[in-house]
Amino acid sequence: MISLPLFDDSTSLDDDTPHEECGIFGVWAPGVDVARMAFFGLFALQHRGQESAGIAVSDGKRIALHKDMGLVTQVFDEEILTKLTGRSAIGHTRYSTTGSSVLRNAQPISACLHAKQEVAVAHNGNLINTDALRAILTARGYKLESSNDSEALALLIAENLDKGSAEAVRLAMQQAEGAYSLAILTHDELIGVRDPYGVRPLCLGRLSEGGFVLASETCALNTVGATLIRELMPGEIIVVNDQGWRVEPGVPMKRQALCMLEAIYFARPDSVMYGQSLHAARRRMGGELFREHPAIDADLVIGVPDSGTPAALGFAEASGTPFGEGLIKNRYIQRTFIQPDQRMREMGVRMKLTPIREALQGKSVVMVDDTIVRGTTTGKVVRLLLEAGAREVHVRISAPPVKWPCFYGIDMATQDQLIAASQSVEAIRQKIGATSLGYLTEAGLARAMQVPVDNFCLACFTGNYPIPVPDSLRMEKLAFEPPVG
Repeated sequence: MISLPLFDDSTSLDDDTPHEECGIFGVWAPGVDVARMAFFGLFALQHRGQESAGIAVSDGKRIALHKDMGLVTQVFDEEILTKLTGRSAIGHTRYSTTGSSVLRNAQPISACLHAKQEVAVAHNGNLINTDALRAILTARGYKLESSNDSEALALLIAENLDKGSAEAVRLAMQQAEGAYSLAILTHDELIGVRDPYGVRPLCLGRLSEGGFVLASETCALNTVGATLIRELMPGEIIVVNDQGWRVEPGVPMKRQALCMLEAIYFARPDSVMYGQSLHAARRRMGGELFREHPAIDADLVIGVPDSGTPAALGFAEASGTPFGEGLIKNRYIQRTFIQPDQRMREMGVRMKLTPIREALQGKSVVMVDDTIVRGTTTGKVVRLLLEAGAREVHVRISAPPVKWPCFYGIDMATQDQLIAASQSVEAIRQKIGATSLGYLTEAGLARAMQVPVDNFCLACFTGNYPIPVPDSLRMEKLAFEPPVG
């Protein structure tokens, strides 16, 4: 296995968006090339993390694992996939939220504490009691090799495998606090888990040729030719083996608190969550955005590609203003191993987006995007449009102002870096240079999703954290205390 140097993300040289979390995939399909299927499943989930990728495969007797730094297509080739033979597999594509971006933190993470009882774990989310768990495990004599929270989960499961896989997972869930969706592989079972709040997504699908898959998003099911059975419930354990799939009791559901940014931004628009097409939901977000901010005499509605496009379509439909392309995205920009020099950093957004002057010249433009985090990139996009001849740029955001950091698996910034945490909407408008600025409300989001607002985690907008956050973590990210209640 070759370790590649750490790479820089030239797509976000001036970082102004929440970062992805991780993508997980699992497959149980004896007689099928499960490693190749996991590869394509991870490829469909590449948007959820681009730092490292890995696949673990079980043949019923042992677990083989390959992982490395880089994109899925950089980590795996034909030779590697051919060697990963078995009847079940899990895979992971990572963006680091706990632990640095180095090979030892890549996933899946494997552990073997009992004779001939191996386990591999792929984790999406972030535990909030990692330090306590690592201290407990260290006191028990375990040597932890990584700096992430996922290794603690793997060891907690591994130490009780002699009691049965479902019981081992259940005991680990009773000790873990925070956000976690897991794909777990033993010699003879594939297991899917969601935390008791369901902060991170996970779904179960059925393969047309027989067998089952687990995936962070339904878009990965489509890629491998699987049909959706259902989304896992918070606190649930699903076990897949030769007898099919079954539900095992995990831990009691606390409440449903799916991260709203999954619906707004992270998940692919061709995925389904809470039974809702996210493309359709994002179009409805655009419609709600117009209804909340209707007074614009504009000539053109554009989206910031790609994540702003569905909401821009919905805004155009609701307002009667024509939708058009005003920005072209360079679709060949992705993570690179080339370190950007100062000129590349100064070019920043221009490397990623190019304005269409003919479409913008002399126009009053509504620019729809999904979020503003620091405000730096949004301001640069507004300047691009004005420099290309736009007369006015009205910015509309299909989310509320982001005022609070995430502790559950999204790396978006500390609170003092969040522009809306300390500045008013008018002050933000002035900073980004927009003609006007409007955000969607929490109520508008709920109407667009057609799901009660209480079914989501809205902590980054409201400061109301569904899972209590330890004081030590709060001090690292919070500049002031969240509201009570």
